[in-house]
Amino acid sequence: MKTNLDSNVLLATAKTSETQSLPKDRKALKKSCQDFEAIFIQSMFKAMRKTVPEGELFKENNASEMYQDMLDQEIATKISQKQSIGLAEQMYRQMEKKLPPAK
Repeated sequence: MKTNLDSNVLLATAKTSETQSLPKDRKALKKSCQDFEAIFIQSMFKAMRKTVPEGELFKENNASEMYQDMLDQEIATKISQKQSIGLAEQMYRQMEKKLPPAK
């Protein structure tokens, strides 16, 4: 019997079980690193959006800017949690060394 396994599902499952087995301070550090990565990605989206010229079809207003910011924030959060660009993991590895040893 041949079974098709999705590597993304396996990776997500491994990351979830890995996070659940971490002590409280390590979980907090992991979450902080992911949050920082989300902020970084969101600022990257904002910088990229500035390079695109405004279109004539839809006029920009405060409501559309606020919606675009909220959408960028949500997408950045999902990227940092599910896919990641690797920044959070590198930060975690560097800062984990400063934590007290796990008991």
